Amino acid sequence: MAERSLPRILLVDDDPDIARLVQHILRSHGFGPAIQVTTGREALAALNGVDIVLLDQQLPDTSGLDVLDAIRSRPAPPAVVLVTGHGNESLAAAALRRGADDYLAKDSTLSDLLPQIVERVRRTRELRKALAAAEQDLVRAERLAAIGEMTVTLHHEINNPLMAALAEVELLLSQPSATTDQQRQGLGEVLIALQRIRDIVQRIGKLREARSKDYLSGGVQMLDLERPSGEAPALSRGTALIYVPDEDLARIVSLLLRGTGFQVERRATVAELQAWSERIGITIVLVAGGADAPGAHPLGGFVPQRDRPYLMVALVAGGGAAATAAGADHVVHLPFDPGTFTAEILRRLSPA
Repeated sequence: MAERSLPRILLVDDDPDIARLVQHILRSHGFGPAIQVTTGREALAALNGVDIVLLDQQLPDTSGLDVLDAIRSRPAPPAVVLVTGHGNESLAAAALRRGADDYLAKDSTLSDLLPQIVERVRRTRELRKALAAAEQDLVRAERLAAIGEMTVTLHHEINNPLMAALAEVELLLSQPSATTDQQRQGLGEVLIALQRIRDIVQRIGKLREARSKDYLSGGVQMLDLERPSGEAPALSRGTALIYVPDEDLARIVSLLLRGTGFQVERRATVAELQAWSERIGITIVLVAGGADAPGAHPLGGFVPQRDRPYLMVALVAGGGAAATAAGADHVVHLPFDPGTFTAEILRRLSPA
């Protein structure tokens, strides 16, 4: 069973009683102890490697909002949850407006809400990382598409005259009486150069991954044709059909499923999804369902077949009872954890 990745938490609070309570809550919910500091200056010095900051508003040397501004100005900042005993709606709004990921008051709800908020922030942060990876995957795909177009151009514009030139040189070299020794030496060098060009064109045609290397110096990059190209993974788990209108979420889900061996087919409408779900070889149908609210279809309008060969997966915000009642075999609550997303699906596909 895949385990969630534990975040590194920094607690910024000078109240020892509150600090002990927060540490107890974190440990009892499996997050482990947090790093603890008591001032804003110490907080900024301890940010390296931190994923989530639990930040008190009232600090001895500054305010939590000022520390929040300093954190948000840094590259790749950690998530920040403002924790205060002097909470009000205007302070919460100000914190969120200035980049806080969430807000929590020091009151009777702290024990219940703190682990929920930390887990939600952790999952959202992991989703952002997965989205960045999906964006890189999209760039690589676009780059490979451009290389494919270039390969067609090379074969059309270069390969044919190249083959003709090779044939002419080989013909001349096969007739010793028609050339002098000096001409034969020059033709031999031309033949080697033409054969090298032919090999380069063939290697470009076999590229399956767009990798780069330095060209001399100065930061200029060139395609690396010497390293063997990566091959598609041999493992195939069938086709995963997805209907996820949100573009960012769709890219994350597609990347995670492809990385596990599924061929991903994204459908633009529920009608298309319904038709494709009846095809042979469909292993998963995944939909972004509606919330548990009156009038919202729990599976986004999709109706799974009664005797279906695929796993019905629903991404839902809120409770999943309605999605399960509508036919979902597996419910994933948003925001989900990218680290366990595919492991949980595979476990449902192959129950022990």
